[in-house]
Amino acid sequence: MHKTKHSLVKMKNDNRLMNLAADNIRLLTVAMVEKAKSGHPGGAMGGADFINVLFSEFLVYDPDRPTWEGRDRFYLDPGHMSPMLYSVLAMQGKYSIDDLKAFRQWGSPTPGHPELNVERGIENTSGPLGQGHTYAVGAAMAEKMLEARLGHEVMQHKIYAYISDGGIQEEISQGAGRMAGLFGLGNLIMFYDSNDIQLSTECAEVSAEDTAMKYRAWDWNVLTINGNDVDEIRQALSQAQNDNGRPWLIIGKTTMGKGALRADGSSYERCTATHGAPLGGDAYVNTVKNLGGSLENPFIIFPDVQDIYNKRNQELRTIVAKRHSQEQEWAEANPEKAENMSIWFSGKAPQIDWSGLVQKRDVPTRAASSACLSLLAEQVGNMMCSSADLANSDKTDGFLKKSSSFKRGDFSGGFLHAGVSELTMACVCIGMYLHGGVIPSCGTFFVFSDYMKPAIRMAALMEVPIKFIFSHDAFRVGEDGPTHEPVEQEAQIRLMEKLQNHSGRDSVRVFRPADADETTVCWQMAMENMDTPTTIICSRQNVKSLPEGNNYEGVRRGAYIVEGSDETFDVILLASGSEVSTLIAGAELLRKSGIKVRIVSVPSEGLFRRQSKEYQEKVLPEAAKKFSLTAGLPFAMESLVGLKGKVWGMTGFGYSAPFSVLDEKLGFTAENVYEQVMKYINQ
Repeated sequence: MHKTKHSLVKMKNDNRLMNLAADNIRLLTVAMVEKAKSGHPGGAMGGADFINVLFSEFLVYDPDRPTWEGRDRFYLDPGHMSPMLYSVLAMQGKYSIDDLKAFRQWGSPTPGHPELNVERGIENTSGPLGQGHTYAVGAAMAEKMLEARLGHEVMQHKIYAYISDGGIQEEISQGAGRMAGLFGLGNLIMFYDSNDIQLSTECAEVSAEDTAMKYRAWDWNVLTINGNDVDEIRQALSQAQNDNGRPWLIIGKTTMGKGALRADGSSYERCTATHGAPLGGDAYVNTVKNLGGSLENPFIIFPDVQDIYNKRNQELRTIVAKRHSQEQEWAEANPEKAENMSIWFSGKAPQIDWSGLVQKRDVPTRAASSACLSLLAEQVGNMMCSSADLANSDKTDGFLKKSSSFKRGDFSGGFLHAGVSELTMACVCIGMYLHGGVIPSCGTFFVFSDYMKPAIRMAALMEVPIKFIFSHDAFRVGEDGPTHEPVEQEAQIRLMEKLQNHSGRDSVRVFRPADADETTVCWQMAMENMDTPTTIICSRQNVKSLPEGNNYEGVRRGAYIVEGSDETFDVILLASGSEVSTLIAGAELLRKSGIKVRIVSVPSEGLFRRQSKEYQEKVLPEAAKKFSLTAGLPFAMESLVGLKGKVWGMTGFGYSAPFSVLDEKLGFTAENVYEQVMKYINQ
């Protein structure tokens, strides 16, 4: 463990100028919110002192190379406080005054919750409270993991997080706090903006916990300060620079709406009304005047304040020049590590040799996924795999068997035991990717994807290519009982599959493979996809392999013909996952009755819908009769069979029995496929 102090901070500004700079942030904040007629000024006004001290004296970054791998990272959990961040980044030169004036407007670079824009200084600001500082925990893990692989010379930076009362209250904060303390993430420094006010009420009405004691119980260092006092902030940050193997929580008691005045000139501080709405009218007028601004032009950076940040940029150029020199010496002495670092931070898909992987036939697709993970553990040195206490059931232990556990004091492992905390695990994995240099994946039972939906959605918004691994894909989990049997989950996640992100890409790539070899292709595509999240949904039970000679490259087009490619057929049978082999068995019975059948496997409807109209028509002709079998809601397949098609799916849930009994009782058998198709084509 390196206990050396962080690259500091030579600059110590006059406190009068520091207070002026904080007021300048407050001024820009209220002006942005007022002009937009929307936003949250109060919290940003209270946090301005901390953000100013951090950015003007402590945060280490390269003013000329914002994506420098060795930079400090700052994660703003309460994304609604983005005006505060935009203001200080404008002082750095990353945003213009016109950008600030366009706050929350169409096409603006300053949206209400900015999410991600590293080039302009936005490492992340979360939308849902609690997720942002959990991303910071993941980033701190990534830094430790990479330090173990590359060396302290290039991985010695800090991860700063900013959290509010709301983020502390969100349940995910318990998982984040537990993990950071458990692993001893001494590179993590979190500021808790404790102003005791939230949107609808005062915090005392919803919580009476001792936050400091709670974090100490998780093995954090805890400091409590006046969060609006420059000297106390500075002293706390200086102390927190020392990595003593424990994360740091700085509880800053701040004033909501600091500097705000009412219409009558009285204090508007510590009031819930300033939390989530523009100040408005004379309150806005009096506040602008109180902060030293001009009503004619409140969008201004005071010259003395700009001078602080200009000087800091110059000082940083000196600091990072020394760091870059050290990194160059390291690269010359460690060419293999330097090459790995370049590849890992490139954001490009890793080069993987799949030729040695031979899948067993007729196995559960979770077992096939496990085989893929074992290969990846051996070939992808910067991959992290995690499981929410289900590694031996979701079969992510295939990765673990070829790696080792990530643990306190030894961060060389590539497997994270996350405990029973699906949402925390997912957000930690997002944070690892946001840090850079790490390819994260995580697994659990498909039914527990419900816990993870907010994280999957954020990963899609930010184009974070997490690999989500879900096993126990349908009611066939059998004896586990109805609580563990997914029914509506596939339809839910395929709703996201139908969306495109702002770049026009699939928001989430969803695969449900039909057998072991389809699983391999799905994993190949997952590892090639570095633009969006990928979800692979696997079976618990054995799945009969598709016929010998099947061309699995069709998986890459989302849907493809498995049997019956001839032009003449009476009906198309289509499904994903386990149900494809059931259709194949049913087709044998249909053919004995003289029915010509085409069978189509649809591992990814979203990907199929991205194919040309010609290809879609070739595989699923619009005029053809279509019958689909799905272990989820019929909705998941209805758009593929069309208005005249038929879907046999689940219309209820809550059954518990061995999977073979459930198949029989619920009609997922070759015999019922035969019966239902005959009724359909003869109606």
